[in-house]
Amino acid sequence: MTDKLFDISLAQWSLHRALQAGYIKAIDFPQITKEQFGINAVEYVNSFFPDRQPKPEFVNALKTRCNDYDVTSLLIMCDGEGDLGDPDENYRIQAVENHFKWIDCAVELGCHSIRVNAQSSGTYEEQQKLAADGLMRLTEFGDTKNINVIVENHGGLSSNGAWLAGVMQLVDMPRCGTLPDFGNFILDWGTKVMYDRYKGVEELMPYAKAVSAKSHDFNADGTELHTEYEKMIGVVLDSGYRGWIGIEYEGGNIGEFEGIIRTKDLLEKVRTSKEETI
Repeated sequence: MTDKLFDISLAQWSLHRALQAGYIKAIDFPQITKEQFGINAVEYVNSFFPDRQPKPEFVNALKTRCNDYDVTSLLIMCDGEGDLGDPDENYRIQAVENHFKWIDCAVELGCHSIRVNAQSSGTYEEQQKLAADGLMRLTEFGDTKNINVIVENHGGLSSNGAWLAGVMQLVDMPRCGTLPDFGNFILDWGTKVMYDRYKGVEELMPYAKAVSAKSHDFNADGTELHTEYEKMIGVVLDSGYRGWIGIEYEGGNIGEFEGIIRTKDLLEKVRTSKEETI
């Protein structure tokens, strides 16, 4: 970190189309991040590891790339490893254990966290208790490796800021926190009912160990069409957070490289504005 209000990192998902198409390779992510965008910190996605596994030879090669280009590894976003809030205790425990290898991988890469999801089923309160149980089990293991377990608002009840904040209160462990995402506040994918994004981020910031600057589309003046970045960054900074903010471009109307650059430009513009007033 520098003495800026926040530093900017790049989430690998921002390049998911290029990666899935084979236009770029996962091993080149640190180099591309530094050379193409002038960013020196990265956030990985586990689905882009070969065979979705943290194979030692790949992890070691990735460490070498990061060292070669002076890029810091911050976290690994983990999907597809089971529901940490599964009502069936056996499945829930299996989901917890499925994440152990990613905690070990995070240690090897020098990350501070793995990002997980809090999927569950049942009533509002039941899902809170089940998700908290799975997170506590996983965080206990993470604590032995000095790795944080952080939860993103990622659809369903997890996109209800009050619900996820309640889960954090139930877990009540220093190494368990949140990764507030500016855009993932869809409560119901069928009806597209949304939770207020500014309220949601405000509710999650007391537990935040990382922040995701989601972007999709831009106005002619460079502002983001769906999120008022000046207001949202204000919410983030008002919480006292001074950590990394990760670019996660997910739009489709412009190319991924251009979308990342526009998001970086916007974050830098807002940061300069905030530094002049704080």
